[in-house]
Amino acid sequence: MMNRSLPIIAVATAPGRAGVGVIRISGPKLLSIIQALFKKSLLPRQASVLTLRDASGDAIDQVLAIYFTAPASFTGEDVLELQCHGGPQLLELVMKRCLELGKDEGLVIAEPGEFTLRAYLNNKIDLAQAEAIADLIDAQSEAAVLGAARSLQGAFSDDINSLIDEITQLRILVESTLDFPEEEIEFLENAQAHKRLASVSSKLTTLRQGAKQGKILRDGIQLVLAGAPNVGKSSLLNRLAGEEVAIVTPIAGTTRDRVKESVIIDGVPMHVIDTAGLRETSDEVELKGIGRSWDAIRLADLVIFLQDAHSEGVNGDELREKILLAIPPKCPVLEVGNKSDLMGDKQKNQPNKDMLFISAKTGYGIGELKSKILEKAGWGGTQEGLILARRRHLDCLERAASHLQKSEEFAANGNSSLELFAEELRLVQDQLGQITGKVLPDDLLGKIFSQFCIGK
Repeated sequence: MMNRSLPIIAVATAPGRAGVGVIRISGPKLLSIIQALFKKSLLPRQASVLTLRDASGDAIDQVLAIYFTAPASFTGEDVLELQCHGGPQLLELVMKRCLELGKDEGLVIAEPGEFTLRAYLNNKIDLAQAEAIADLIDAQSEAAVLGAARSLQGAFSDDINSLIDEITQLRILVESTLDFPEEEIEFLENAQAHKRLASVSSKLTTLRQGAKQGKILRDGIQLVLAGAPNVGKSSLLNRLAGEEVAIVTPIAGTTRDRVKESVIIDGVPMHVIDTAGLRETSDEVELKGIGRSWDAIRLADLVIFLQDAHSEGVNGDELREKILLAIPPKCPVLEVGNKSDLMGDKQKNQPNKDMLFISAKTGYGIGELKSKILEKAGWGGTQEGLILARRRHLDCLERAASHLQKSEEFAANGNSSLELFAEELRLVQDQLGQITGKVLPDDLLGKIFSQFCIGK
């Protein structure tokens, strides 16, 4: 964990040239640092135009300084923001001068995510909101921006906390019954426990479904194009991307390594991977490319098994079986027949009625293919009200659902299993509390914030 007793400093704007660059300082002894920088004090929440000078008295830059007093700041500590011109070298000089003048007060460069961590530790935001800040910065689509913004405003946290409150009320009733067994209260009937459990279960199911959609919106879908050589995988990638990102020739084996391109389909990020054609070969370079193709298939969220629909019988049973053995559990496979523009009436006579026929060359069937991709990947088709979610959130919700199911089983046994019923409810609360950070190990907390950018 980071040392909260020291003031920290970092550039808060992105690397590179810009009209304005922002440097942020947060922590104790900030008044002394401000006095050392500008030889004067600053009024809280008022912008002051000041000149920062080097050790010789020469001007480094004219800056706009804004001082925020604790706890009315982003981190909950005293904060100073310096807005100066955005040249990388200039920002480096300003940072160097601040560190020189703040040395006696222990001023140090912030670690990744340290500003947001301090905001979390000072109860300015909870953990789900803290993660939403990083998600908002990294959002790949308009829908992802809106979802992250809703999480940052507390929509996801409110749903979690509301569910925790309901479970708390249920636990109070259970444990009060355990404390006073002589009253012989028929708890399950008098407290309407089954009805309360059903309500909690329904809300948790809705929350899980929304979180799954939110994870798709945040991380996108890892879509792998797999198949034999020369079936049109690169042509399909180019069609989905809307430009020529992969080389296409009539020569089998043209693609010898993975080609990855990110596209947006109906607001959903899609990471499309074109792989080398899967076949037996003695070419050492092509063999390495085929090995990487199998690696990509094993990590896929969705595999498109592409075949040449123009070939007689669309024969790919053996290759299909190999792909099914290689993909992760529950990873869907979408079978697609390409080159349908060459088929004529053959399409009507194909034995595989589940195959979707397209033409990457003409664009035929691409609209239907996009819809099928979203459907197979589990996208619900609506972005309204969605929040972004992470794998960590989904894991906590899955474990919470498992404990809730066990609590329902104990509730069905009547008062004889109330102790176990109460314990399972506590475990549900613990899992939900990990999402907002109310119950979280320090080592996991450090890991989460280490993934943030420096200055945030």
